[in-house]
Amino acid sequence: MAKAGGTKKNGGVPGRTLYSRVSFLHQAAAFLSSVRQPQPQPRNSTTATSEAEATAADVAVSRSPLLGPQSKSSMSRRLAGDMRSVSLKTRIRLSPVVKQSICKFCDSVLVEGETCTSAIENPSRNGKKPWADVLVRKCHACQKERRYPISAKRPTRKTKRDVSVGDVHMVDLTEQKQHG
Repeated sequence: MAKAGGTKKNGGVPGRTLYSRVSFLHQAAAFLSSVRQPQPQPRNSTTATSEAEATAADVAVSRSPLLGPQSKSSMSRRLAGDMRSVSLKTRIRLSPVVKQSICKFCDSVLVEGETCTSAIENPSRNGKKPWADVLVRKCHACQKERRYPISAKRPTRKTKRDVSVGDVHMVDLTEQKQHG
């Protein structure tokens, strides 16, 4: 027997919490990879106490595992890896843009110019085939490359093309004169 409640209260996407979890993990990984480290301020103080305090603060920052530049990138990688594992376990399909923004090998978030470099290659002879363009992204963390085809429309085969009105076909007129 069906429940007496009638309609669903949370209609829409099934597994909404899973989608929101994957979205949060992606946003957090992208944020942590984009946060810049503050540059150290040059010290112009001449007193010994302020220098001692500054060196003590520098030692505390360097020993803290949460404040170092490596920890933010490793936390970003961890979140991106968790996002990938949650999507695989729950069978949530990630969009190609999200998949291409994360390195498949080391799970680092790929930011153009900072954590990866991109180039367009065309392996055809002298680059004559525009549909053979390939985007190559190289991760700076693991030095691995991934290749993505750039979707330029391929021309149709000659046998599949329609005969257009502008095409001129040669006709043997000598055969027609002999019969007529």
